[in-house]
Amino acid sequence: MTGAHISRRGLLAAGAAGAAAQALISEPAKAGSSGYTWRNVEIVGGGFVPGIVFNQTEPGLVYARTDIGGAYRWSRAKKRWVPLLDWVGWDQWGYTGVVSLATDPVDPDRVYAAVGTYTNDWDPNNGAILRSRDRGATWRASPLPFKLGGNMPGRGMGERLAVDPHRNNVLYLGVRGGNGLWRSTNFGATWQPVSSFPNPGNYVPDPNDTSGYSSDNQGILWVTPDPTRRTIYVGVADKENILYRSTDAGATWERVPGQPTGYLPHKGVLDHVGGFLYLATSDTAGPYDGGRGEVWRLNTGTGEWARITPDPNGGWGYSGLTIDRQNPTTLMVATQISWWPDTVFFRSTDRGATWTRAWDFLGWPDRANRYDIDISESPWLTWNSTPAPPEQAPKLGWMTESVEIDPFDSDHLLYGTGATVYGTDNLTDWDAGGTVHISVRARGLEETAVQDLISPPEGAHLLSAVLDVGGFVHTDFTRPGTMYANPTISSTTSLDFAGLAPAVIVRSGNGNAPRFGISTDGGTTWTPAATEPPGVSGGGTVAVGADGSRTVWAPGGAPVSWSADGGATWTAAAGVPQGATVESDRVDPARFYAVAGGVFYASADGGATFAATPATGLPAEGNVRFKALPGKAGDVWLAGGNATSGVYGLWHSTDGGASFTRLSNVDEADAVGFGKGGNIFITAKVRGVRGIFRSADAGRRWQRINDDRHQYAWTGAAITGDPRVYGRVYLATNGRGIIYGEP
Repeated sequence: MTGAHISRRGLLAAGAAGAAAQALISEPAKAGSSGYTWRNVEIVGGGFVPGIVFNQTEPGLVYARTDIGGAYRWSRAKKRWVPLLDWVGWDQWGYTGVVSLATDPVDPDRVYAAVGTYTNDWDPNNGAILRSRDRGATWRASPLPFKLGGNMPGRGMGERLAVDPHRNNVLYLGVRGGNGLWRSTNFGATWQPVSSFPNPGNYVPDPNDTSGYSSDNQGILWVTPDPTRRTIYVGVADKENILYRSTDAGATWERVPGQPTGYLPHKGVLDHVGGFLYLATSDTAGPYDGGRGEVWRLNTGTGEWARITPDPNGGWGYSGLTIDRQNPTTLMVATQISWWPDTVFFRSTDRGATWTRAWDFLGWPDRANRYDIDISESPWLTWNSTPAPPEQAPKLGWMTESVEIDPFDSDHLLYGTGATVYGTDNLTDWDAGGTVHISVRARGLEETAVQDLISPPEGAHLLSAVLDVGGFVHTDFTRPGTMYANPTISSTTSLDFAGLAPAVIVRSGNGNAPRFGISTDGGTTWTPAATEPPGVSGGGTVAVGADGSRTVWAPGGAPVSWSADGGATWTAAAGVPQGATVESDRVDPARFYAVAGGVFYASADGGATFAATPATGLPAEGNVRFKALPGKAGDVWLAGGNATSGVYGLWHSTDGGASFTRLSNVDEADAVGFGKGGNIFITAKVRGVRGIFRSADAGRRWQRINDDRHQYAWTGAAITGDPRVYGRVYLATNGRGIIYGEP
């Protein structure tokens, strides 16, 4: 097992704004009631980690939050991150976007997460506060009357959620969207607005964004209580009024006098021993931008402000900010975003009076680094590149908004990037002129959005299509796979292998050309397409014929096209609309299939021409995914649709798509795949229950093989069985990487 898995029994109906519907989560078990055990196919990292939170009273207790992949707790015994939100189900998928996390300094067993992925209509649910009394082993949920933004702009700022160290039943939550500051007085069970707080924020990244993604008020950015007195500091997304303070436990509030203006306060860190508050600011919300910013120090006793910006002329904002609790005169700050040549960490041992850099120029373009990096845990972090100096691979970081020195160990630092967690155990060697040894600390933390999966009958057991990190050939599931190269496609969208010649594999994806590659040795080596159909803007879907001689590609922005020479040339296919989804027959090399707008198309000449079949009743809306059954020509299974249209389910054809029969025993289905021994796997709703199902009798009966402890939120992109291991199934998730289950 990759760690403790949690089960959701039920979510009660929400009441008024101050009320709390509570979800009771059951204790984790080693295997589900179905007898299946679920694990990750390990990539080790893969996504943005915007928050790392150490408990301030118990050594070794640390959590990480991700923007779409849930929350994790570090296990010192296992030396890996333990996933805490695998119980989140299909209908509450937004709960895997964690906008903030708080660990209780009074009762370390208590931990809280503010969850909700989007504030626009992409996420149908409001946000919630998840609360646990056993370090995330079990949870209760308190729904909120507004949405939160775990994957929205500004998600690296914070922490927005905080426990009052004087009365740990009291929590504060900074909310975006103009909803202001909220407070709970019963350990997060119910919440009310703090009506005395004067400023809900006003900064909007892009007021003209009609999608709602970048036109949302960033609101209250962080809450920092003082553990030595009844003072609370709050950062606000208002460039003219960034900092407020309460000296009476949140009853009244004032704008802190003399404060800097003009930037957003990404972080606010309090040295309660010395009485200093530090601010890291940037001109934008991030995490992808930020061109200017400053670092400030407030003497909370005298009210004196000092600008301590490490490099006022650097041309970047600042975000990741931390102090050494063992030596509070020492602090570090990171550039909020500096894609090229690299992020910069600054370190000061005199409260910001002077600074040193993690790396300096020796003379253009050469660099002198104070560190080295060991990426053996995730060797793909070079992205197959050897950049020209001063850029280096791997990078020190990017999107480095979470930078934390262990409060009990001055040598131990963890920080998140856009793809992993790095750490070191000899940080103080920096000050003596030594080399800081940095290594990947992401084992167990799997945060990727998986688009497609294939399991050929020979060679590697699994190949994956993954957004942002391309995809991998997986042989040993306990180690990262081999990242695709030549071409290195930033986001692979589709994969296929030839049914009768499975060493022939094709892939396509988003990014710069070439966006297509073909392998004739099971993914060991690849040849990029020499050309592309005119107008290609994305990877779309791709299919290779049963004997490997023909490929049909339906790329984004271009006509469906076919190639008989591995992508050296492409010819537009006739009779099939642009944007269709394509697949190949597993037995007949001449047959290819396509679907678009509720119409099924078939080709009998290697994809040169398609014709609409007379099949009716197929879904015209929503996502539609289909596959041809290995070993039987013309046998096609199709899943998809949506609840809005009322056409949503699973269909089966035995005549090459000329007709389809809907399976009446499946309510909804989103992806279908095949395994050894005639097993069919679906991610679906059957008899009113969402889950992962298996049939061994051609769909007449279905058995749910996952349980409420292992739901993984949205799982609709892809599913496939292993043709060589009976019962094994691979599952694509949108933020928890690749999951595989075995009976």
